[in-house]
Amino acid sequence: YRSVKKLTELISVSYTQPAAGPEGWTFGEPEHLLGARHMHEVYSAADAQFSGRCTVPVLWDKHTHTIVNNESADIIRMLNSAFDGVSGVSETDYYPEPLRKRIDLLNESIYTNINNGVYRCGFSQSQEAYDRAFLDLFKTLDGLDELLDSQRYLCGATITEADWRLFATLVRFDLAYHGQFKCNRQQLKEYANLWPYCRDLYQTPGVAETVDIEAIKGIYYGGRPPGVLPRGPSVDFEEPHGRT
Repeated sequence: YRSVKKLTELISVSYTQPAAGPEGWTFGEPEHLLGARHMHEVYSAADAQFSGRCTVPVLWDKHTHTIVNNESADIIRMLNSAFDGVSGVSETDYYPEPLRKRIDLLNESIYTNINNGVYRCGFSQSQEAYDRAFLDLFKTLDGLDELLDSQRYLCGATITEADWRLFATLVRFDLAYHGQFKCNRQQLKEYANLWPYCRDLYQTPGVAETVDIEAIKGIYYGGRPPGVLPRGPSVDFEEPHGRT
């Protein structure tokens, strides 16, 4: 959202290392606003009494010097409109009023069965739990693939928040979830519509630069064993998508 909404000049960013260490999420270089080396220092700067789990992403307010939000779904909703009217910011509305009910329904299904569904597969503690998550995941992917056979995006002819929330999992699917999380009925690139659709979103101006394939592999494979990353699979997001 920071990129597609053209907020890069207004919102700076610091990146953590792909995998959490003994002190949790660690910055590759000291974080540029507070000089923090670990994410727990950022949480402590916002609330000295904080003792909960330190998660990412975090949206930090430079003026009030505190954490505004640490939930990705809330953050993208905020970024969609919070800076509208500021010079240079894209006015594209990814949560338009006429489509909000449809977007919310899609978001619920996508989060439960796909965004979180891959984690339900990967971290299941029983065969029954894994089988249920696996079936839910691919049933939902199959349904979306069928939907995209007759329209370019999930809500029709324009990109919405639902597309971007789905993209976050699709772009990682073959690289990580298919193998590491046992989501292996088929690869994304075997889908007739979801795979070109994913490439379509990837090729949206400003998006490709936000996708770091080696970092994705580092997050999901970097600790098993440490530093050894898979060479494959071969994934070409630049291949023409042919969708109109």
